Amino acid sequence: MKTMKDDIQSVLYTEEQLREGVKRIADEINRDYAGKEIYAIGILKGAIIFYADLVREINVPVSFDFMAASSYGKGSTSSGAVKILKDLDFSIEGKHVVIIEDIVDSGLTLSYLLKNMESRHPASVKLCALLNKPERREVDVKIDYVGFEVPNEFLVGYGLDYDQKYRNLPFIGVVEPEAAEDAEEGAEQVSGEEKGDNVE
Repeated sequence: MKTMKDDIQSVLYTEEQLREGVKRIADEINRDYAGKEIYAIGILKGAIIFYADLVREINVPVSFDFMAASSYGKGSTSSGAVKILKDLDFSIEGKHVVIIEDIVDSGLTLSYLLKNMESRHPASVKLCALLNKPERREVDVKIDYVGFEVPNEFLVGYGLDYDQKYRNLPFIGVVEPEAAEDAEEGAEQVSGEEKGDNVE
């Protein structure tokens, strides 16, 4: 019987490498925010696993909140228009905000969210991303904490999906082209927010 792992061409980061990357980022955050409290905003859905692992390594007080946004168009390309699908539950005025994202790709969504956060008058805003894919960048985005720089491949696992599949894989891998094509055919029928995380 075929499993999700059969659709993976290669493993880019193992479970152990991901743990080490998360710990390294947490150490930087702990150093920078010593004596302060942070307001950690997870960007749904892709960042949820990274978010959960990261906040458990942070030793300063952390408040949790989440946002969902989309900049997707048809298929796997971005339209550039950003829509907030779920806003924050609480005010961030005067707070030290850390936005936690799975991958920075085009930068369109994150650029919009950073400006949106700044308009709410926090004490500070920093961006934390597990993965940075600079080859796909359309808008300059400053990433304050980054786990890994990745090639322009379609990545899945550890929260990253394609057509809502593969998020639960414990590693990050490159999906087989045939699997991506099959998912792409199905993806044409779904709304923007349901596309894969690799076009954010």
